[in-house]
Amino acid sequence: MTDDGLAHAIAERVRNCPGVAALSGGPYGTVATYLPGARLHGVAVRDDEVEIAIIARGGRPVYITADEVRAAIAPLVGGRPVNVTIDDLEDS
Repeated sequence: MTDDGLAHAIAERVRNCPGVAALSGGPYGTVATYLPGARLHGVAVRDDEVEIAIIARGGRPVYITADEVRAAIAPLVGGRPVNVTIDDLEDS
């Protein structure tokens, strides 16, 4: 899978997690994957880690949402650690 294909696949799995309202660019928009002619906010795929930034849905523990995100993308990241940042909460 190409790097941009991997980033899009990760983003799709994250968006489908029940506790995720949206992807977020993180502080100053730094959590992103740079693609030809575009930037995918909320997913940063690096050689040694994957960073995810989200807006979580309110009304559930955020640690459960973070664990769901990690589990959803684990098959795609090849054993790299996954760091999940919850930038905001959506009102439930």
